[in-house]
Amino acid sequence: MARLRADRPFVHPDCEITDVVFGAYVEIGRGSRVAHSEIGDYSYCDRYADIANASVGKFANIAAFVRIGATDHPMDKASLHHFHYRSDDYWDDADADADWFAHRRSRRAVIGHDTWIGNGAMVMPEVTLGHGSVVAAGAVVTRDVDPYTVVAGVPARPVRARHAPGVAERMIALAWWDWDHERLRAALEDFRALPAEAFLERYA
Repeated sequence: MARLRADRPFVHPDCEITDVVFGAYVEIGRGSRVAHSEIGDYSYCDRYADIANASVGKFANIAAFVRIGATDHPMDKASLHHFHYRSDDYWDDADADADWFAHRRSRRAVIGHDTWIGNGAMVMPEVTLGHGSVVAAGAVVTRDVDPYTVVAGVPARPVRARHAPGVAERMIALAWWDWDHERLRAALEDFRALPAEAFLERYA
């Protein structure tokens, strides 16, 4: 019997899940925190990922200790501290600052389809990772990443293209991530055996 299912996510122990929409065949690793986000079909995160205010596409591969959509502090105000927006934690007669939390949640990180984010990497709010892109372990991504591009470093910079010229555009046009479960199964051996260009020749 397959471990992952279309009708519910596989959530490991000790996770905190708040206001999340899950796609089919999703897995959330032990101790992860996911909030105010959408996690697309077949995407997963490994242990102790922290994902907030993010739209994660299909088939995303998120390694352990990744942080996506790290929340920010109000640097333009008199204090950085959260006493003035989590005020109800400090005073019985004060409310939380709903406008500040709405502002945070509006700053979405967008993770494309078939992406890979390496161990301990961070993707900042309002950053988009293009389809097929790769973020190296420990990188801090502060600006958008083009499709099928590998980035590394602090701050992250392009290292190389993932495929030869023209392959990325053809792969995006093929959009295999939108195939249904049965079609993916039928093509499984080709996903395993064929390089990207040969796969495109067969299916595009």
